[in-house]
Amino acid sequence: MRLRKAARVILVGAPGVGKGTQSERLLARFPQLCAISSGDLLRNNVKERTPLGIKVESTMKTGGLVSDSLILRLITNELGQRGWLSGGRSNVMTLNSSACGIAEAYEDSDPFISTLDANPHAAATLSAHASEDPTASFLLDGFPRTATQAEKLDDIVPINWVVSIKTPFDVILQRIASRWVHEPSGRVYNTDFHAPKAPGIDDITGERLVQRIDDNEDVYRSRFQKFQETNEPLLEHYAKKGVLWEVEGMSSDEISPKLFREFERRFI
Repeated sequence: MRLRKAARVILVGAPGVGKGTQSERLLARFPQLCAISSGDLLRNNVKERTPLGIKVESTMKTGGLVSDSLILRLITNELGQRGWLSGGRSNVMTLNSSACGIAEAYEDSDPFISTLDANPHAAATLSAHASEDPTASFLLDGFPRTATQAEKLDDIVPINWVVSIKTPFDVILQRIASRWVHEPSGRVYNTDFHAPKAPGIDDITGERLVQRIDDNEDVYRSRFQKFQETNEPLLEHYAKKGVLWEVEGMSSDEISPKLFREFERRFI
């Protein structure tokens, strides 16, 4: 299926609601949609030892939060590298993106880097227009998480579809308690609806599965409360923009068909 315009999408939902599952399914069903993860961009920059990666490495190692201005620089430069910001300049700062198979060499001679260091918001002036070409479609993961971040992102690239995924709290709590993970690969199982072939064993490697430290009720309730505090203003921001769409369901399999239909209505 070919898209008729660029889809610039973010998924919003409580921890454990299934955003990762829905993202994977959207990317598989609509190949023109590309994943852009702020976390992956940060890790790739650290790995490649770019100036920005060196700048954020110590913050990431100590578990601190990378500033909004740096995240915006990451996203802006990634979009610029792909040619998805019209009227701006390309090859500003190379960022590797394994999600879409892009790997480019960093141009450390670019004078624009010093401009960015002097003014963290300089990247926002790269371009006034996001490309509407269907090939410039992406699913943004990890940013924005607050209304303030969303306002800053609007100045760079306007998101044109925000999906709020909703599942009853008790259902998510049960899902969290039933989740098991193969740590080396990140494969996730759930004893209720996606159980491993052998209890407690990874299907592929035969290694033991574990439960994450934060997959317990007390920790989840705390995470859920923090999510609610920032989520309502974020959704209000996008509702005012007219791009918010809400979907409810008891499971990922119930939500996916609704998600696909609405995506096709808007972009196919």
